[in-house]
Amino acid sequence: MKHWIAAVALSIAGWLSVCLPAQAAIDVYEFKSHEQEMAFQDLTATLRCPKCQNNNIADSNAELAKDMRQKVFELLEQGKSKQEIIDYMIARYGNFVTYNPPVMPSTLILWLGPLCFLLIGASVLVYRSRRGVAGTKTMDAAESARLNALLEEMEQQADNSSQAGDNKVKK
Repeated sequence: MKHWIAAVALSIAGWLSVCLPAQAAIDVYEFKSHEQEMAFQDLTATLRCPKCQNNNIADSNAELAKDMRQKVFELLEQGKSKQEIIDYMIARYGNFVTYNPPVMPSTLILWLGPLCFLLIGASVLVYRSRRGVAGTKTMDAAESARLNALLEEMEQQADNSSQAGDNKVKK
């Protein structure tokens, strides 16, 4: 009897844990002004999460993004400007935290890489198209006669095979 009650209690606890919605942690910040709240939303939408790579820190659930949101809030509370906060995040996490990295020697490949690939592709296409036209040879009289003979032979074979097929149908 005791085993039966324990089994029922365990199954009820299991069903409740599955059926009840999970509680997610929600960050709540108390802002001094509406402008400060707008600056927070703008900054968290423009800073990239280093862990998630394609999410901004406002949309990311990573612990690192949570810490970054908290730091943005603290810096805004201290009266820092948007640019000062962005500079702080770049100094701490690198240029990767911005969606538009600055043009520097280390980021030149990001800016010039696509242009280089387009130029290389266009030059390859131009080179191949010009080589194809210049590399075309004209046939001399002997080659032309041989080609005509081969074409006539193929036509005769096609006529013979179609006549053979007609003869089989007539029989």
